[in-house]
Amino acid sequence: MAFNHLPAGVHDALSPLSVRPVTHSVSMAHNQIPRQAGIHPSPRAVLGRLSTGAGRGTRITHTEHLPPRPGTHAQWPSAIRPEVIDAIRAAGIERPWAHQARTAEHALRGESVVVATGTASGKSLAYLAPVLSTLLDGAEEPSGRGTTALYLSPTKALAADQRRAVAALTAPLGTGVRAAVYDGDTPVEEREWVRQYANYVLTNPDMLHRGILPGHPRWSSFLRALRYVVIDECHTYRGVFGSHVAQVLRRLRRVCARYGSSPVFLLASATASDPAIAAGRLTGVPVVEITEDGSPRGEVVFALWEPPLTELHGEQGAPVRRTATAESADLLTDLAVQGIRTVTFVRSRRGAELIALIAQERLAEVDRSLPGRIAAYRGGYLPEERRALERALHSGELLGLAATTALELGMDIAGLDAVVVAGYPGTRASLWQQAGRAGRTGEGALAILVARDDPLDTYLVHHPDALFRQPVESTVLDPDNPYVLAPHLCAAAAELPLTEPDLELFGPATTELMPQLEQRKLLRRRATAWHWTRRERAADLTDIRGAGGSPVQVVEAATGRLLGTVDAAAAHTTVHEGAVHLHQGRSYLVRQLDLDDSVALVEEASPPYSTTARDTTAISILETTTEIPWGDARLCFGSVEVTNQVVSFLRRKLITGEVLGESKLDLPPRTLRTRAVWWTVTEDQLEEARVHPQALGGALHAAEHASIGILPLFATCDRWDIGGVSIPLHPDTLLPTVFVYDGHPGGAGFAERAFHTAARWLAATREAIAACECEAGCPSCIQSPKCGNGNDPLDKKAAIRLLTTLLAGAPEHPPAAE
Repeated sequence: MAFNHLPAGVHDALSPLSVRPVTHSVSMAHNQIPRQAGIHPSPRAVLGRLSTGAGRGTRITHTEHLPPRPGTHAQWPSAIRPEVIDAIRAAGIERPWAHQARTAEHALRGESVVVATGTASGKSLAYLAPVLSTLLDGAEEPSGRGTTALYLSPTKALAADQRRAVAALTAPLGTGVRAAVYDGDTPVEEREWVRQYANYVLTNPDMLHRGILPGHPRWSSFLRALRYVVIDECHTYRGVFGSHVAQVLRRLRRVCARYGSSPVFLLASATASDPAIAAGRLTGVPVVEITEDGSPRGEVVFALWEPPLTELHGEQGAPVRRTATAESADLLTDLAVQGIRTVTFVRSRRGAELIALIAQERLAEVDRSLPGRIAAYRGGYLPEERRALERALHSGELLGLAATTALELGMDIAGLDAVVVAGYPGTRASLWQQAGRAGRTGEGALAILVARDDPLDTYLVHHPDALFRQPVESTVLDPDNPYVLAPHLCAAAAELPLTEPDLELFGPATTELMPQLEQRKLLRRRATAWHWTRRERAADLTDIRGAGGSPVQVVEAATGRLLGTVDAAAAHTTVHEGAVHLHQGRSYLVRQLDLDDSVALVEEASPPYSTTARDTTAISILETTTEIPWGDARLCFGSVEVTNQVVSFLRRKLITGEVLGESKLDLPPRTLRTRAVWWTVTEDQLEEARVHPQALGGALHAAEHASIGILPLFATCDRWDIGGVSIPLHPDTLLPTVFVYDGHPGGAGFAERAFHTAARWLAATREAIAACECEAGCPSCIQSPKCGNGNDPLDKKAAIRLLTTLLAGAPEHPPAAE
């Protein structure tokens, strides 16, 4: 029997919801008067009030105090136009910070540059000053369109936010700067104006890939004059998504060269390791880095918060902690009562809806005016819903927001006092990005990480050095991944026939791929160039975010009203027939999932339960790339094929998490070819570890779950990006085997990183299991929130002995990363 743990896109990313009963509705006094506008309370004082009440103080496992920092000013480069400097001064900024001036100097010299300084350090102004100045220079040219610039952001919210900032800054500059957003929400009637007249276009990599590059003749005047490409929040372009964006940018450079332009890249990130190297890999050009932060910072108080154990029991009778969802909803409630402007970040769309709903219900008990000042914000909302929420947040109408990472990236939310992070977001970079949303006016800020019932979260709240004494992760991306590169070569050939000199631009793997694309009759060579041969659009061969198809539309059956969308990869587990779907505080039941038409029909209902998908997984080894001995054990890395099928779903009570029943589903299987790390053990090692045959399945299964939970400490990934399978006797190895694999076609570099750090990774896994206070295993150590086998069997003690024996054979000099 195989025991599996699946990544997002193959399995539901939502853990079973079990909102626990609370002993208090709001820990503050009900007559607490919200603070007056403009008065920023001390973050230490706010945390002190939050920690009062029965048992609250013991939930804080660590508090980190980051002292305030003074700023260092400089002068703008002389080439910045005086009217731009005047506009900046009119916005209240007399002089730039040192890093802003240095960034502008490099940009004006025509050097690509990445500014990697802290959150709220003014990175936007660092690139906007040279961009706006250059656009004004171009506007004075007697002929043609003048100079243009392109701004790329990972989210629509960030592009819309930047558009507002540019409009406010350029109001005194007249018509010399014509900024416009061009994305999927832009009305058709506005798009032609943007193409013809805008000189600063704000968009995202998706629109560049599917809209601008395939239609480049209509953008010829814009591309011919393109001087700058701004890439905001560049650290988000990692893994498979980052690899796709890297190839999109190479296609952009190629098309620009066709029109005679060679744009300078200006990149920004608050959280990046080796930023020049990462930016160069992303853009394909040399990049200068600016990392010394000249901006001031207020005091930051960062608390690690572990919810308490409850008297309830979950699967296999394991003790259960109070959920991060319920705990974060309490904190959001208490902060709102104090008048503290707060964003609570939560990993799932469903979690964002629930936290907002719980907080609204509890605030109604205190003051009926407060529930309306709390809302949810997530992907999948209609454009008009997102824009309305963004306006309300900016205006201060909203006091608290429960948001997914759709709001994490760069939005300038002035006046926030606190951030609550409901569960470790997967990387230190993302954690600091979310925490940095508070205190953006230079005042003090409070950040709280609320641990989920999960091995990694438990480890981190008890090992704060892993968060506060380690650099942010390296940005891992692989543009040469053939699953990524092949469709972009086809898209490039459809844009302009590919020639021999073009191949070097797309990387060394291109030469090997071209004959394969010819054999598959995707490309045809005529004379000196390769041409796209199909009638369909080549850009549609791939979804750069790896969603694996068109989004599924969620439609209210009775009215035909579109509620939102769900990624195709998540449809099997989130909008299957019988699933509970939440949208802006309302719950719906899915009556039908039509995979052919990508539509889920729902009807409003209020079931007293949540739903969780169950699945089965099989894995086969296609090729072993590297294999090294660990004593008698073997550690391997290579290519595998994973077959997964969602077969049923559970209904769980909302309050207790009790399983009410299981219903069968008839959904087609999915196949994934990817990269994996795996290890095997021998019969002699099992005897040495005293792992008897009846305990073997539970030992392997427990080690697999915990190792997946810990891997994000060693690879730039999220546990939802990776999957695993453990098998007492695998048909390919003929030995007990544990697999951990990348949840993306072709791999994403995570399993390879696990292979190269295996000794440290598996040692941390063993420590996390052994240190957990539970007796037989719980979600804090070996249980997985998305296990396809109901977390059965699991054997905590046998897993510790097995990992101890395995690690005893680890080589002194592990294989070096390539």
